[in-house]
Amino acid sequence: MSALRRVSPDQLPRSQRSAVDRETRATALAIVDDVRSRGDEALREHAERLGDLEPGEPLVIERDELDRARQIVGREVDALLERTADRIRTFAEAQRAALRPIDVPVAGGRAGHTLEPVASAGCYAPGGRFPLPSSVLMTGVTARTAGVARVFVASPRPAAVTLAAAAVAGADRVLAVGGAQAVAALAYGTESVPPVDFVCGPGNRWVTAAKQIVFGDVGIDGLAGPSELVVVADGDADAAMVAADLLAQAEHDVDALPVLVTTSPAFADAVDDELTRQLTELGETCAAESLQRGFAVVARDLNEALEVADALAPEHLALHVPDPAAAARRVRHCGALFLGSNAAEALGDYGAGPNHVLPTGRGARFQGGLSVLDLLRVRTWLASENTDEASSLARDAARLARLEGLEAHARSAELRASVNEATAARMP
Repeated sequence: MSALRRVSPDQLPRSQRSAVDRETRATALAIVDDVRSRGDEALREHAERLGDLEPGEPLVIERDELDRARQIVGREVDALLERTADRIRTFAEAQRAALRPIDVPVAGGRAGHTLEPVASAGCYAPGGRFPLPSSVLMTGVTARTAGVARVFVASPRPAAVTLAAAAVAGADRVLAVGGAQAVAALAYGTESVPPVDFVCGPGNRWVTAAKQIVFGDVGIDGLAGPSELVVVADGDADAAMVAADLLAQAEHDVDALPVLVTTSPAFADAVDDELTRQLTELGETCAAESLQRGFAVVARDLNEALEVADALAPEHLALHVPDPAAAARRVRHCGALFLGSNAAEALGDYGAGPNHVLPTGRGARFQGGLSVLDLLRVRTWLASENTDEASSLARDAARLARLEGLEAHARSAELRASVNEATAARMP
């Protein structure tokens, strides 16, 4: 049997799952420091020790090799990568178009902001049990759409399809290394790897720990832990479809968290039956183990079910209810919403448009998924003129500076006021 354990609404796990534990952080810190101090030598040592590289294999794969990989994977796969990239790009372009420079009047002049992309980005894509070209596209295409000039992909043991995806995404080169050592190389540079300004993409706990360590020296998209899906369903939902979605999430890894929140005890039992049946059909998979981490909550009504989902603040939230749009308006915290039974979370994972790099561990309470917004910097500007209003602003600035004990600031502001007033006095 693959029954989800039952949890009542008042027994929900309230603590946030930590993205980085102390032991993992300590291990990652030692690797990051080593690569930062010894460069390529340390990068290669750790890569070979952890199975990323065989002795003598190149650390970096150049653009011409990426283009050749498109021929290796064949026309059908190459066209699939192109179609997926186009969908991701179209959505990212729409996000970019929603962000505009501003130019507004302020006291004594005008002010505004411009939107400037980071100059370079390192896009991480896991490559453990299986290649993940979808993550290459999600990160690389988003970076290019934001206007990033230099894009470096990092992925351990990159398969031909990973290299082809990097070419389609517009990457310049691929670092054939993973783990904390790859993040360190991207953040601080080595003889073979130029440093970048921003590191993004999903990864295991050592990758996540390394991103936490380098943050501040470079930007990062966030700290993602094991993947999560919460399905909210009433008694009329399709149990087979819900079970399929939960299993799709469960097969990510043994730490994935599949959760069902329903208003019907009978529906929870039906989903359990479907999980058992479908898991038998799937055969060998880690989904069985991760189902043991998951749970089912039976709520009194839809209101309580949505409150439970909001408290969990999951990475993915699927609403299998009669009016999913109305239900969505009552949920504040989730990384990505999937409205209705036809909007499978798997479609989001594989390139419908919105990004699949999302916050986990209740991180949706304070951040969203990867987007062009992460790769753009808001740069403000101020232009002031010689007017009475500008003088008034300067005098106020001087008063505030003295309240804070900063006399040089006060004098700097007062000098502008004096010049403005002297200029005004000379005017006929």
